[in-house]
Amino acid sequence: MIIENQYHSYNLGELPEGCQYCVRGEKLVIFVTGLCPRRCSFCPLSDEKFQQDVSYANERKVFSTEDVLKEARLMKARGAGLTGGDPLSKLERTARFIKSLKKEFGASFHIHLYTSLRLVSEDKLQQLYMAGLDEIRFHLDLDSQQQWERMELAKKFPWKIGVEVPVIPGKEKELKNLINFISGKVDFLNLNELEIADNSHSKLLEMGFEVKDQLSYAVKGSLGLGLELLKYVQEKKLNLRVHLCTAKLKDAVQLANRLKREAKGAKHDFDLVDEEGLLTRGALYLPELAPGFSYRQKLKETNKETILAQLRPLLVEVQQKLKLAEREILLDAEKPRILISRKQALKHQKELRKIGLKVAIVTEYPTADQLEMEVEFLE
Repeated sequence: MIIENQYHSYNLGELPEGCQYCVRGEKLVIFVTGLCPRRCSFCPLSDEKFQQDVSYANERKVFSTEDVLKEARLMKARGAGLTGGDPLSKLERTARFIKSLKKEFGASFHIHLYTSLRLVSEDKLQQLYMAGLDEIRFHLDLDSQQQWERMELAKKFPWKIGVEVPVIPGKEKELKNLINFISGKVDFLNLNELEIADNSHSKLLEMGFEVKDQLSYAVKGSLGLGLELLKYVQEKKLNLRVHLCTAKLKDAVQLANRLKREAKGAKHDFDLVDEEGLLTRGALYLPELAPGFSYRQKLKETNKETILAQLRPLLVEVQQKLKLAEREILLDAEKPRILISRKQALKHQKELRKIGLKVAIVTEYPTADQLEMEVEFLE
């Protein structure tokens, strides 16, 4: 009998090392590039990332290796997972990120990477290994075994080798073929519960797939098939460690633990942090750039420096009026606004409105994009 583990997932054998860091929220997620040689029908990438050469560290858009290190320091990461797109599409960048992270945080900083077999060669694998990669995960094409033998190239290096694929309902035969092929050849298999992405290029809805309930993006039938595959491995007594990673694990465990970890590094003295890692603070906005309809789009289109130039003298005025220490007030350059404590915003809301600011209590993620969960304007 397959029993659900403490992370709301299922496993035969020990979890892969990379997964152990992930479930504790200790891994920095590095999106190397949106470029990829494949066009998978289930691709979960957002329209802003799909086939675009952009890089992110967690939710932070990065333009240099230092940006990646900054995010790693902020969350006190103990490892990183490199994904895309396909990181091998930008091999030099990928190797640079790995080398820099190892140099900054030491050999024990665990790094794993996802790639298909399309771009794999012995030379590229050697570059990844020499850079310091600890674990490589191959995404095999279920409908064609043409490139599966390329996995053998990875065995020339003493790292951990895994296969990771989504559990697609209707692909039971293909998934069992894959399991039979890799048994005894790799260190582990990760099966991911399939999810429908909110983007314009995913074809799952057009193919007739549907979500299992109104509260989830997980595809109906995916988890059940995953459990059947675990039973298949168990009954056949195959030499294969398997982890069935559920949508619930990703949201309720992995992301939740990462947010709590990030909150410790992102919080300011005036922030309140709840048990989920969300930050509550007072926020002072200019009326023309306050949260509301199309706020995120306005942030992209607005000349932030123009808004910041208007906010700087107001920052001084607020600090003097409220008699705040430097640690009790902040000019937020990313989302041009002034941040103070919830208590100060409530106490001095009338004075703050008189100087032309919109006063709000906001609850938001501790991530670089500071996504708002709740905004309450004080009128």
